[in-house]
Amino acid sequence: MSQPDHISQLREAVALSPGNIPLRQALADALVSSGRHAEAEAEYRAALALAPDQPGLKLGLARAFHQQGKRSHTLVVLEDLVTLASAPARAHVLYARLLASMGEVEQAVVQYRKGIAKDPEAADPEFAQKMGIRPEPEPEDKEGDEDDDGFPSGDLFDVEEGRVRSHSSEGEAGLDDVVVERPRITFADVGGMDALKEEIQLKIVHPITHADLYKAYGKSAGGGILLYGPPGCGKTHLARATAGEIKAGFISIGIHDVLDMWLGNSERNLHHLFQQARRNKPCVLFFDEVDALGASRTDMKTSGGRHLINQFLNELDGVQSSNEGVLVLGATNAPWHLDSAFRRPGRFDRILFVPPPDAPARAAILRILLVGKPQEDLDAEAIAAKCEGFSGADLKAVVDQSVEAKLRDAMRSGTPQPLRTKDLLAVVSKLKPTTREWFATARNYALYANQGGAYDDILRYLKL
Repeated sequence: MSQPDHISQLREAVALSPGNIPLRQALADALVSSGRHAEAEAEYRAALALAPDQPGLKLGLARAFHQQGKRSHTLVVLEDLVTLASAPARAHVLYARLLASMGEVEQAVVQYRKGIAKDPEAADPEFAQKMGIRPEPEPEDKEGDEDDDGFPSGDLFDVEEGRVRSHSSEGEAGLDDVVVERPRITFADVGGMDALKEEIQLKIVHPITHADLYKAYGKSAGGGILLYGPPGCGKTHLARATAGEIKAGFISIGIHDVLDMWLGNSERNLHHLFQQARRNKPCVLFFDEVDALGASRTDMKTSGGRHLINQFLNELDGVQSSNEGVLVLGATNAPWHLDSAFRRPGRFDRILFVPPPDAPARAAILRILLVGKPQEDLDAEAIAAKCEGFSGADLKAVVDQSVEAKLRDAMRSGTPQPLRTKDLLAVVSKLKPTTREWFATARNYALYANQGGAYDDILRYLKL
C-alpha cells in the first residue's frame, strides 16, 4: 500500500469516526512521516481539541511545528509538556535540541539526560556527541584518574558536558561560501500589498535607483525595515522581490545560520554574514524570525544572548564597516519580543505590518497556485471572496486538498476530472484561517502594550 493511499484511507476513516483519537493521531503521524507537516499540524490540533491533555498529541504537534520552522510555537508546546511527569522521553530530547540551538547549553544537557533516563531508545547519538554528553559511568568504569565530575580524565572527549570553550572554532564551518542569490521576481510578481511596496520603494528601492537625488538630500542607500504579521502571509516573498526590484544580491538568514553553542561563535557568524553583504553590495540581508536573534535583553537568561544582540546592533549601526548599499529586512511573527533598541533610527526604523492578503491578492495567489493544473470555468474571485482572513499558506492548503480530492475520485472512477469552482469552495468550507490564532495574541498587545502606537496597524485591520 503506497503512502498516499494509506493517508487517503486514514482520512476516510477519520471522516466516518471524527471522535476517534487514536485514528486521528495515526493520520497525523502518517502525514508527518510523509513530510506533509502543515496538514499534520491541523490534524494534531483537531485531536487536541478532543483530548487536550494527551502528551503524545502535544509531542506530535511540537514535531509538526519544528519541521515547519515554527520555533516559537514549538517552544511554547514543549516548555509546558516537559513539566509533566507523563511527558514522552522524545519531548525532552527535542526540547534539548532547541535549547542548544538557542545557546542554552547547560539546560539542553539537563533536558537530554532526563529524556534518555526515561527511555534510552530516545537517544540522539549525533546530538550527544556534539554536546559531549557521555553515558553515565558504570561502577567498574571508575578506575584510574578521574576529573571533578567522576569521569576518567584525558582527551577522549573534546566537549565536556556541553561546557562552552571560547577557543573552539566549531561554529564557523560552512560560512565561507554564503549563498548570494540573484532573485528574478520583482514587485510585479507580488499580488496586492501596494502600501507596503510603496514604503519599501521609498526606503530601499529609490535610494538605489535614484542615488544622485537622494545624495543631494544627504540620504544614503541603506538601513532596515522590519516586516511583521501572521505566518504564511508573504514576508519572505516580499523580501526576495525587493532584491529583484533593484537587481541586488539576496542573502536569506535563518537562526541556524547564526546561533552556535560555542561562546563567541554566534557573534562571529553574524559579523561574517554582514561582511558578505558588504562585499556584494547592493545586497539585501533578510533575517527570518529576527526576534530569535534580537529578543528583549530583559528576558535573557544568559549573557551569551545579550552579547549577540549587542553585536547585531553594532552591525546595523556600521560601527566597524560602512553599511552603504547594505539593505536589511527582518521578518517576525512576534515583534513584541524584539528588543526595543532595534527600533531606533538607523536600525529597523520602518516597521511594516504585513496583513493577510485582501480579496484581489487572494485571487491572484490562487491563479498562481493553479497554473498547470487541469481546471474548467474556475472563478478565482468567487473563491477568494469566501477566503476572508486566509494567508497565502492557507490558500495553498485549499488548492492541495482540492487536488487530493480529485485524485481520489480519479482513482475510483478511472477518469480524471478538472478542478471546478465548487471543488475549491467545498474545501474552503471545511477550513478556518490559521491567522486567527495570531490575531488573538496580537490583539492583546495592540490594545494593552501599544506604546507609541507601534501596533496601530493591527487595530485598524481589526477595526478596533
